Amino acid sequence: MAKLFVDVSPLRRNRDFRLLFSGQVISLLGSNLTVVAIPFQVYSQTHSSLWVGLASLIQLPFLITGALLGGAMGDRLDKRRLMMTSAVLLGLSSTGLALNAGLHDRHLVFLLLLAAFSAGLAGFSSPLRTAAIPKLVQPEELVASYSLNQVAVNSAVVVGPALAGVLIASIGLFSCYAVDAITFAFLSVLTAFMAPLPPTGKHSGTRMLGAIGDGFAYVRSHAIVQAVYLVDLNAMVFGLPRALFPAVALTLYHGGPRTLGMLYAAPGAGALFMAIVTGWIARVRRQGRLVSIVVITWGAAMTLFGLVHVVWVGLASLALAGAMDVISTVLRITILQNAITDEFRSRISSIQMAVVTGGPRLGDFESGVVAGISSTEISIVSGGIACILGVIALLKWRPTFWERKVL
Repeated sequence: MAKLFVDVSPLRRNRDFRLLFSGQVISLLGSNLTVVAIPFQVYSQTHSSLWVGLASLIQLPFLITGALLGGAMGDRLDKRRLMMTSAVLLGLSSTGLALNAGLHDRHLVFLLLLAAFSAGLAGFSSPLRTAAIPKLVQPEELVASYSLNQVAVNSAVVVGPALAGVLIASIGLFSCYAVDAITFAFLSVLTAFMAPLPPTGKHSGTRMLGAIGDGFAYVRSHAIVQAVYLVDLNAMVFGLPRALFPAVALTLYHGGPRTLGMLYAAPGAGALFMAIVTGWIARVRRQGRLVSIVVITWGAAMTLFGLVHVVWVGLASLALAGAMDVISTVLRITILQNAITDEFRSRISSIQMAVVTGGPRLGDFESGVVAGISSTEISIVSGGIACILGVIALLKWRPTFWERKVL
């Protein structure tokens, strides 16, 4: 049974990894309050799923730019110092969102600008933290470390949205943003106690744009890296209809903020369960094959979510999708980190970050547009089917991904 559960030995053996993990747990809890608060505030002010999708899409160029800059700077400068700076700025941004939410007449433009600024900062910091992990643990501990990271992420995804629903209903939007700001203060302090993470590799002195360009050139020359990005982008764009959650909660399920919080929390509940029992993933040899199968299962779960308008069925479908996402995420990151060289690690992680967090925002826009010209149900079902077809098309283009295995 011990081999079934996630291996916690990286936490026992490495002080800096414990600090990184603890900061992630705390800050992600606050961030997932904001993940619910922003679309709820947009939908409550506009009564439009399209506007929810647009609000997410507006964040995309900021997020991608931040991720690329963070990746390039992470290969040139001390990662710890960069992580501390971004945590402080994210706390200030959340404070601004809290002040705006506390106004009698809330400003939608101000909300969108601060959300975009926060997305850019989140994009900047995330690849730094991902790229820091291989520097803190042994190579054989990578699967366990990224599995533990998924436990942190999905614990927050479960608790954060559910708590957000309660806070919005009982106190108001202000409280979600205020708690988020406080958690970033904790993150900055814990990061400050880590040892410095100076750059390594021959690219540490290159110009910024040249360093970013070298990262993209590396991706263009690496078929496995391309496949890792594309299989995730396919699932995020077509198989994650987050922009429709407010409409589903309020119109299909006839619920309120608490129902909305449950919808956002459900994928995290399934993901958290799977993250806890990821001990077996380290023994998977055909990693690309398993990634493909679980993404197809994810698409099927989203199709069921759109077809059956029963709350418990919808929550179960989202939980199944979340569980599949954890398997995919752990294996994709492991494949990626084992396939690349160290001097490109932050830049490749930044491109991955752009895919992982940019994909859902493209998906928000895609699902909002389709729902606007058809219906909420059609948008969800068509997205699930497109997710399945996308995996099949990818495997025809990059069959080596299906055959990839650990020797």
